[in-house]
Amino acid sequence: MTDATDARLAAQYEAFPYPKRDPRDEARRLIVGSPSHLREIDHWVFGAARPASRPLRALVAGGGTGDGAIMLAQQMATAGRPGRVAYLDRSAAAHGVARARAEARGLTLDWHTGSLLDLPESGLGPFDYIDCCGVLHHLPDPAEGLRALLSVLAPGGGMGLMVYAPHGRTGVYMLQDALRRLAPEGDAPPARLDVARRVMRHLPESAWLRRNAYFGDHIDGGDAGLYDLLLNPRDRAYTAPEFMGLLESAGLTVTALMEPLRYNPAVYLPDPKLRARIDALDPAARAGLAEALTGNVSTHVAYCARAAETRPAPDPMREDAVPVARELPAAELARNIRPDGTLPFLFDGLRVPVPLPPLAGAILGLIDGARSVGGIAAALRARGTDAGAFARGWRQTFDALSGVNRILLSPPP
Repeated sequence: MTDATDARLAAQYEAFPYPKRDPRDEARRLIVGSPSHLREIDHWVFGAARPASRPLRALVAGGGTGDGAIMLAQQMATAGRPGRVAYLDRSAAAHGVARARAEARGLTLDWHTGSLLDLPESGLGPFDYIDCCGVLHHLPDPAEGLRALLSVLAPGGGMGLMVYAPHGRTGVYMLQDALRRLAPEGDAPPARLDVARRVMRHLPESAWLRRNAYFGDHIDGGDAGLYDLLLNPRDRAYTAPEFMGLLESAGLTVTALMEPLRYNPAVYLPDPKLRARIDALDPAARAGLAEALTGNVSTHVAYCARAAETRPAPDPMREDAVPVARELPAAELARNIRPDGTLPFLFDGLRVPVPLPPLAGAILGLIDGARSVGGIAAALRARGTDAGAFARGWRQTFDALSGVNRILLSPPP
């Protein structure tokens, strides 16, 4: 389904491919994030149970200028993982940027131009993993978009999805409303952008967008970033319960919201009576409560799978399980543990001290992506740590640091 607004959206991304990227920058850095980080896919989508030797067929649907596709393809290439990454977007301008970035890295992807809504008749797929980041909230009918994605999802597969969230985008929709009055959607995009720039130069200090510090990628992202933030013709936001409800209506279940700890309201409300009330809430209500309390969640990133294909959560207590640090080395995490036993994290301006057990530093010092849980236990046993103490310390360490998406489990060979 398309409409006049959708036509304006298509024209926007031809004029201003988003996000702004320069292929020459690929020589100095790889942009990483969620969803579609390979280690997150292994852990949160496949429960650290899908063998690394099994080829991964991945689709990045609505790939824009290539962040997700380039990240996943590069990580697979670096790790020597078999499989292919397919890129799909209807913007020829965005496609050109993404392709140039891949060529700069020597990466081979499967390139497709078109709308994800046409996937059911496309002949593409099936895919074991599908990324759809920042797209559903721009569609005329997001539920139709999910149905299209599901039509090419292989049995046992999963998805990584991102949609906008309302509270962390405070100020955006107020200014969008103002610009609809000053820069009507019928005006040419360059003229609308000129008005937006002028408004931003004179934005009153009381404007909520000036107080919201979470849009550097848009406000500092050139014309494409500013247009996407303030002049996008269709931009809807979902609370966590609304997003989870949308997924449930499509037959999907959330395996994890990123980062899981952020969606646990008990982290912010230590009062025992309040925690008793929290415990009585269902998962969606708890996530919504955390979102409303913190006020800084501007996007929801969810990993999900078909509800009919339930799969066990990753089991960190298996002796052959291999823990791995997502990005920052585990030993570096250990060095940052404070004297009070907490590890500080910063989530969009919100400081959260994560308590760890006394054994956490020693455990983290042994996590290298190759040593198994049994191997870590044996190494600590040689230092005098008995099996029971290790099991308790490791469980607490894993629960805390997987909750902030820092320590995950590797797939089997």
